Amino acid sequence: MSDTFSNNNAAPAGAREYAHDWRKKMSDHVAYALLVYTGLQIFATMGAMKETGMKMMALFALVVLVGAIIPACRKFERRWRNLTDEQASDMAYESAFKRDLIGLWLLAIGLPFVLTMLFKGIAAIM
Repeated sequence: MSDTFSNNNAAPAGAREYAHDWRKKMSDHVAYALLVYTGLQIFATMGAMKETGMKMMALFALVVLVGAIIPACRKFERRWRNLTDEQASDMAYESAFKRDLIGLWLLAIGLPFVLTMLFKGIAAIM
């Protein structure tokens, strides 16, 4: 019973050794970024379809753009996937990780709106 309430913060062997795993963190961010991108792209494309009346072109663009973002996100993930266990927990990679996260999230959040504006511009010309 005393062990249950003791303030012993000792981690099991090896648990603290890889507290920061850049590989796992990037993989998680890529998965969430894909979900956010797809949701925003659907939301933005549906709005553009209503405004322009070009449903088939918008749906085709939606399928192509969702399919095209996957290789771009995998590129971010691939950089981090090949790290060794020691590199994956090395805090020296923190600035590179943050740089890649900024790029990933700018792509995931910004690209749907940029592409929708481009789509609207093309629809206005036609």
